[in-house]
Amino acid sequence: MKNEIEFLIQSAIISLVNAGALPEEVAAEVTLSRPREAKHGDYATSIALQLAKPARRKPRELAEAIVAVIGEDARIERIEIAGPGFINIHLSPAARQAVIGEILAAAENYGRSRLGAGRKVQVEFVSANPTGPLHVGHGRGAAYGAALAELLAAAGFSVHREYYVNDAGRQMDILAVSVWMRYLQRCGIDVPFPANAYKGDYVREYAERLYTQEGDGWAVSRQQLLDNLPPDAPEGGDKETYIDALIARVRELLGDNRYRFVFELGLNLTLDDIRDDLAAFGVEYDEWFSERSLTERGRVNKVIEQLRDANLLYEKNGALWFRSSEFGDEKDRVVQRDNGQTTYFASDIAYHLDKFERGFERVIDIWGADHHGYIPRVMAALTALGIEAERLDVLLVQFAILYRGGERVQMSTRSGSFVTLRELREEVGKDAARFFYVMRAASQHLDFDLDLAKSQSADNPVYYIQYAHARVASVMRQLAERGLAHDRARGLAHLDRLTSTHEQALINLLGRYPELIESAALAAEPHQIAQYLRELAQGFHTWYNAEQFIVEDAELRDARLDLCLAVQQVICNGLHLLGVSAPETM
Repeated sequence: MKNEIEFLIQSAIISLVNAGALPEEVAAEVTLSRPREAKHGDYATSIALQLAKPARRKPRELAEAIVAVIGEDARIERIEIAGPGFINIHLSPAARQAVIGEILAAAENYGRSRLGAGRKVQVEFVSANPTGPLHVGHGRGAAYGAALAELLAAAGFSVHREYYVNDAGRQMDILAVSVWMRYLQRCGIDVPFPANAYKGDYVREYAERLYTQEGDGWAVSRQQLLDNLPPDAPEGGDKETYIDALIARVRELLGDNRYRFVFELGLNLTLDDIRDDLAAFGVEYDEWFSERSLTERGRVNKVIEQLRDANLLYEKNGALWFRSSEFGDEKDRVVQRDNGQTTYFASDIAYHLDKFERGFERVIDIWGADHHGYIPRVMAALTALGIEAERLDVLLVQFAILYRGGERVQMSTRSGSFVTLRELREEVGKDAARFFYVMRAASQHLDFDLDLAKSQSADNPVYYIQYAHARVASVMRQLAERGLAHDRARGLAHLDRLTSTHEQALINLLGRYPELIESAALAAEPHQIAQYLRELAQGFHTWYNAEQFIVEDAELRDARLDLCLAVQQVICNGLHLLGVSAPETM
């Protein structure tokens, strides 16, 4: 209905231009907003104020002219001009009620729009280093990214979902060494486990795989491994220096082929686990993009040469530095170390350039809040390479803090004392986990209450919403048990019977859903959908407790059942966007 009224006002303005009442150069896109107070109507527009200056007319006078051209319309009960020239529109009851028929006809497509006009958008999210299982912190980024991608697709954008696999670099070497050290321990070699290695039980499982395949044939002595290495942190040394020296020693002892085997073992087992975990969480990707592929295809060296050709690199202490401070970063950044190795930042530049060269009009990166300091350098690099910085949106997700029994649960990937996403899903269920993660703005810290998520009460928002959906299914089953049939057409023909306060409130809420999809997509705020669904469920439960649906009056019964089914459909559509199921029974 919103689009229809916008078109009606736009047509009135065109008519005034054609009649010579407005200059030909007057043009503006009409947009309607929802007034904060119901007494001001269903929609309002400030178009008369926007056009007043170019039209060389007073805003209120112009508003009156627009309203006069619109005249009488069956969809409008009345139009009021407020203040200096705001146009407030009150829809007719029939126009409001028409949304029920629209929902039942469109079904799962209700609310979807062409706002995005097929424009290509890439959403990259999670992208956790494949050094261990996903934990509950990653879960929030997964739920948020997946919901945002669904929202954008519902708003008409062509969405590409991507996971950036950091399968190169130091963290993967640390994982390989962690597996190797556990393997040696499994072989009975008394070697101390590094302070900076990965300590989770999954590392022992990977080492067991290696031992099952190779036995102790790849084992080396403690002396061969540790001779002349610097001390580790527990012995007063530096853990970073020690782990780097240990990586070099393991490479030397194993040789290229066997080291690569251990490296790939840790990488592939972890990636398989991450893929399975995300799939069970209802998160799927169009592409898993390998960081290593950038180097193998020469993309990293190419971007360094591009920066060099643009005179944006300089050498200092044997390293190559990018002049990122000239483009808004707080300082310059290294892209190639003094040993000739390119940095993670160099790979990141190449990756983002690759995104835009693949034709994405807009790129959305979803990062953890602890990466906020990384944004200026990426923006600086894109600007230096001729990419408009506004084409990249970096959205930060704040930490999710898990509580069980009122006690905060500590998490650390390196120490191994963390709650995995899989454990969370098994404890509270996928639906509760997906909903709880997105029920607040991603920019806000989230206290995840496990006890609440598992409760079957009105205090649990996802249970409350799903229960509304199931209640409608229950009503339809009761109808059949009484030997009655629902006549949708008869109900739609008598929607004027829906006159109670509860029914009018529900109808108004249903009419807002398509606008909400667009606003939530543009604002990148899936929590708007979560909040809306909670409000819709509350409105339905209140109505359910106040009225009888299966009444003797067939016209009223079918009208109410049509409204029930419309509410159920919108709840189903909204839950789908959030990755949550809509059960028929509970």
